[in-house]
Amino acid sequence: MTDNSFTFKLNDAQSESVISELNKDVYEKIEVPYTQIAAKAEKCTICLYSSGKLLIQGKGALDWINFTLEPQILKQVVTGYDDILQPDMIKPHIGIDESGKGDFFGPMVIAAVYVNESFVLQLRDAGVKDSKSISSDKRILEIASEILRIVGDRHIVINLKPPAFNRLYRKMKNINRVLAWGHARALEDLLVKVPECPRAVADKFGPENRIKQALMQRGRNIELVQRTKAEDDPAVAAASILARAEFVRAMQKGSDYFGFEIPKGVSTKVKEAAERVIKEHGPEMLPRCAKINFKTTDEVLALAGFSRDDLPEETD
Repeated sequence: MTDNSFTFKLNDAQSESVISELNKDVYEKIEVPYTQIAAKAEKCTICLYSSGKLLIQGKGALDWINFTLEPQILKQVVTGYDDILQPDMIKPHIGIDESGKGDFFGPMVIAAVYVNESFVLQLRDAGVKDSKSISSDKRILEIASEILRIVGDRHIVINLKPPAFNRLYRKMKNINRVLAWGHARALEDLLVKVPECPRAVADKFGPENRIKQALMQRGRNIELVQRTKAEDDPAVAAASILARAEFVRAMQKGSDYFGFEIPKGVSTKVKEAAERVIKEHGPEMLPRCAKINFKTTDEVLALAGFSRDDLPEETD
């Protein structure tokens, strides 16, 4: 195996042993941000971060693990490393993801996050993973705060509120085109902050060239990788959490405004809430708070005694 990267979470005693080992003359000390110590060994680099994460990478990584780390420091053979990072995951890149696409109420939110090696390790320590695997809104908001602390302003969140979403959908007539437009805008906006970033990763949806076609001049030269299950990439996972956090906040604002719960998704409760919105505020309110491309729109309008003809052509 070549160009491998392996990470381990060490306790204090193990960290002290690594420091003692890397202070030996056989190692070449190097400067790496946020590390307690970092050094080069034969065909590999070893970095011990302040969090206790130990990163070993390079062609000689497995040899150092097998002959130094396991027998001398861990005092055990590790049969399954707790975390194996693919090299591309720790190289500088941007991840893009969205939230709210499948929800009748609320905005569609697209987020983009830039990461480098240091950010990736900190994000994993903070528990960053695909937002769909985090069921608690409270936890989403907590992790989102940690992401912002780690990456600072190297992120973009685009909130396509229902009126803006509905206008775009009316023009593009396809949800994946709207999604591609949002991904492209988020990527373009973040490249203003990190213009030298060489690569971006996004989940695959529709034709692969759709995002590329939507990019303007600034993003035309970036390598864009679109693949299924992109959320296992730490940058994409971070973007998914920031997008979800913004969506959660928007839904709470909607509930506060109407004085009753505005549910997520598309369910019986959602239809009941939509019917109530129409009865209390009129059909013209629906495009202001919901994505009217859903067939749910026709259903709830009919239940309230209206049709699409009663909806305004444009909303602010």
